[in-house]
Amino acid sequence: MAEQQSKQGCCGSCASYFTSAKFLLYLGHSLSTWGDRMWHFAVSVFLVELYGNSLLLTAVYGLVVAGSVLLLGAIIGDWVDKNPRLKVAQTSLIVQNASVILCGILLMMVFLFKTQLLALYHGWLLTLCYILVITIANIANLASTATSITIQRDWVVVVAGENRSKLADMNATIRRIDQLTNILAPMAVGQIMTFGSPVIGCGFISGWNLISMCAEYMLLWKVYQKTPALAHKSSSKVEESELKQLNMQKGGESKPNEGVQLIGEKDMAVFEPKLEEEVSCLSRMAEPFSTFRDGWVAYYNQPVFLAGMALAFLYMTVLGFDCITTGYAYTQGLSGSTLSLLMGGSAITGILGTVAFTWLRRRCGLVRTGIISGVAQLASLVLCVISVFMPGSPLDLTVSPFADISARLFESNPLPTMAPQGELLEMPFTTGMPSLFNESTSDPGLAPNPVPIVSVSLLFAGVIAARIGLWSFDLTVTQLLQENVIESERGIINGVQNSMNYLLDLLHFIMVILAPNPEAFGLLVLISVSFVAMGHLMYFRFAHKTLGRNVFLCCTPVPKSVSDDPPACDASSV
Repeated sequence: MAEQQSKQGCCGSCASYFTSAKFLLYLGHSLSTWGDRMWHFAVSVFLVELYGNSLLLTAVYGLVVAGSVLLLGAIIGDWVDKNPRLKVAQTSLIVQNASVILCGILLMMVFLFKTQLLALYHGWLLTLCYILVITIANIANLASTATSITIQRDWVVVVAGENRSKLADMNATIRRIDQLTNILAPMAVGQIMTFGSPVIGCGFISGWNLISMCAEYMLLWKVYQKTPALAHKSSSKVEESELKQLNMQKGGESKPNEGVQLIGEKDMAVFEPKLEEEVSCLSRMAEPFSTFRDGWVAYYNQPVFLAGMALAFLYMTVLGFDCITTGYAYTQGLSGSTLSLLMGGSAITGILGTVAFTWLRRRCGLVRTGIISGVAQLASLVLCVISVFMPGSPLDLTVSPFADISARLFESNPLPTMAPQGELLEMPFTTGMPSLFNESTSDPGLAPNPVPIVSVSLLFAGVIAARIGLWSFDLTVTQLLQENVIESERGIINGVQNSMNYLLDLLHFIMVILAPNPEAFGLLVLISVSFVAMGHLMYFRFAHKTLGRNVFLCCTPVPKSVSDDPPACDASSV
């Protein structure tokens, strides 16, 4: 009997967990992130293949995405604040997935009928298709930004309730899901496109997003039903807008009840509606600009402003597994298989960073966790600084960083033209990497001479080790924003935070454009480490203002009965 009761209790606890709002939120986020990562990986490859294996369309797409979030981040966050939670989540979900499906279908048509489109209207119809693809993909990214703000910055806080430890665990779990999907989703869709074709890849992604949209919609509804607090949103902006509409309706319904009026009063009665209409039109036109201004002002006035700026400064770096660092690794002789193993190692250390965050927060509190994470990241990046001066490093201060740009600007050779459809799959990438859809590699005789791997080994050792401190710090700032920003401003503040992240990310791409040659990569590493150090100095200033002299107080373990931050490390207790 006791064994049966224990089995029933175990099964009941498992069933209650798998039907809880927390698990359903994880499941919905997994589906959303998986589709997101597949699309972000595939759309860049599709654009490269479409435009004669040139990186032009990919660069334009990246610039449009970064600029859109930079300009519209505050407006998107304000829209999240002003509308009910379920409406925001469902609308952004539908817009995001519908845009990806439409863009996938359009890409399929372009791949199938590219030759015919190129012959119509001197190629302008094909150019229009490129513009439509980039525009629709940008809309999908903006909707994804709205989904991220409303789910990861608002719904998670409400589901966790007042329990900060539960909130920290949920944030860490979501980051682990992000780390896994960052590796697995591109691998899955890459295999489909490698052994299939671009058309099959587009069809698979469109079909996945159609099925995922239905499943995510149902999961969101289930989470909303299981969490009654999501239905109550204390937004002062909603109340203000409703009050304005009510006053306008009352003003429109009120009519003069006097039978006799003076001429001047009649003239005023005629001109007042026109004046009000003009004022309302002007105010509506100026509303996005005022929202943009108010969002940045509100962000600056937040008590966690320095912490948010610190996180944004970490985006100004080439020390990550993006296309820039990958391209540099290829110039240093690393193979694709080696890079895939390194990316797997970075995912593992990123997951270790989420584990370290939960452990440090329990022992030392949230604010001190950020300090420890920053010190760990900077200590790891010392290896990257050392790698710049080790054997094998291409650093050459005698080479001008702008030499490559000037050579391209003043060369007499004509620009490359669009490749015909028959030659599209036979051209290698302009970066020297083999095409994803063609297993043949470039001529072995043209391969660069082998270089010592001491420098590049230290570089990637530092990058991988720094992921522990990076993701722990990212989770720290995320929870600081969740806990210290009032509910009515969560959307707009996190929208501005996304804009700041994209701004610094855009600056790091501009930095690479100004110094693209491998001989200048060492300088980019030093500049990146400097920006990371400045970011952590900002956070240390925030921690000093928050905790005062208790910043360096020894961490103390938290009793098991306490589920919140220890009193000695809580900012509110100082």
